[in-house]
Amino acid sequence: MAAVDRGFESKVGNRLREEREKRGMSLRELARRVGVSPSLVSQIELDRVNPSVSTLYALVTELGMTMGDVFGDAPAEERPVRRVRGGDGLAEHPETRRVVNLASGVRWERLTPHADGDIEFLYVFYPVGAESCPEDALMTHGGREYGYVSSGTLGVRVGFDEYELKPGGSIAFDSSSPHRLWTIGGEPAHAIWVVIGRAADPRAASPLS
Repeated sequence: MAAVDRGFESKVGNRLREEREKRGMSLRELARRVGVSPSLVSQIELDRVNPSVSTLYALVTELGMTMGDVFGDAPAEERPVRRVRGGDGLAEHPETRRVVNLASGVRWERLTPHADGDIEFLYVFYPVGAESCPEDALMTHGGREYGYVSSGTLGVRVGFDEYELKPGGSIAFDSSSPHRLWTIGGEPAHAIWVVIGRAADPRAASPLS
């Protein structure tokens, strides 16, 4: 099953650049803190390159942002009304989801209609050969993660342990443990992913010097 081209693609670069400039941080300094080249940060800010999962997490954390800040919200006029009754706006639909496209074809779709600073509730797509980060550069951040694979096979490494999640498989772990996700086999992986408390990362709450 291939990824479906749907929802509103979020251009993350402009949001990252605005936050960096608001904090008075140079592009070179941000690149140094994240451990990537200034040219890569520049290309990401210009939306010419999609960041990897690990790079996006690192940028968002260093800038004290939430993932909700990155996704943004679709303008009200672009959100079709599909309520049976009432007007609470609690439901979300595939064609109105906010979407972030990442390196190697990884795709995140936010499953809440609006940003929520306490939780990230995502539909994630990993094409064949995709990974959240290189094998020698595991990612860490604040919070706790919960994942459920609906199709394909997803590899998950947490610390020194590796898990192979097939359809119906699930996992929960502390996000501060070094971790990595990747596709196993010749079929894309589709999953529901939840991160709770990522904003509790102390780096995200501290002013940058």
